Amino acid sequence: MKLKIIVLAKQVPDTRNVGKDAMTAEGTVNRAALPAIFNPEDLNALEQALRLKEQNPGSTVGVLTMGPPRAAEIIRQGLYRGADTGWLLTDRLFAGADTLATSYALATAIKYIGGADVIIGGRQAIDGDTAQVGPQVAQKLGLSQVTYAEEILKCEDGKLTIRRHIDGGVETVEAPMPIVITVNGSAAPCRPCNAKLVMKYKHATVPLERTADMPYADLYETRPYLTLNQWAVADIDGDPQQCGLAGSPTKVKTVKNIVFQAKESKTLTGSDADIEGMIKELLEEKIIG
Repeated sequence: MKLKIIVLAKQVPDTRNVGKDAMTAEGTVNRAALPAIFNPEDLNALEQALRLKEQNPGSTVGVLTMGPPRAAEIIRQGLYRGADTGWLLTDRLFAGADTLATSYALATAIKYIGGADVIIGGRQAIDGDTAQVGPQVAQKLGLSQVTYAEEILKCEDGKLTIRRHIDGGVETVEAPMPIVITVNGSAAPCRPCNAKLVMKYKHATVPLERTADMPYADLYETRPYLTLNQWAVADIDGDPQQCGLAGSPTKVKTVKNIVFQAKESKTLTGSDADIEGMIKELLEEKIIG
């Protein structure tokens, strides 16, 4: 059967390179000061979407993301791997969104797109680690959801069979479409970019990325697929009061940089006495035990 698949993906700060300017005075992430990457578990979700597309000829995969204009790179990365289209939600009114405002924006955009058979994303983003957005999108759309997914095993009779990772093992569940799925990092890694698709889409941009003097400007008139979808709050008929900071009940009171430093250090040998002494000290300090 032909499926309409939407991948929820996010461009996130690379947490391996967090510096002193990582946060703004308002307690939000200063994305302009940090290297940006494709959220790792969203890549796992993209791979599951692409496999589902291959197993069901005629299916399509679209990448939906929210962020500043540079977040269009996430759509391009999806196109390089086999996605068919993408949508970027970008507007100052979206800025500073917590999980509630983010899920509202994504759910509203999905309704504007016309819904989907399968909506799939990573379990959580590495910049927030809340694992809330996927379930909140499902709730707002009134859809079934399966979390902690590792593999979509089968699609037939309007149902998906999914293996999910749970504490102590795995379980296999069957759920009806339309459905929202969140995928673990333990799922199959995403395939590499396809060289032919990179050549085809390397100049794909949203309008806000373009400048008057940029090269290849004439391509956008002759190759419409190079113009990526760019939507503001008004374009998807969203409520500004439910977007961005205005729609975010989560408020950060203060942000502190904490550096852990050892007050003292000890050099231990491998002798029984040193090891016993270390264990005794750890037990007395209630660090272990």
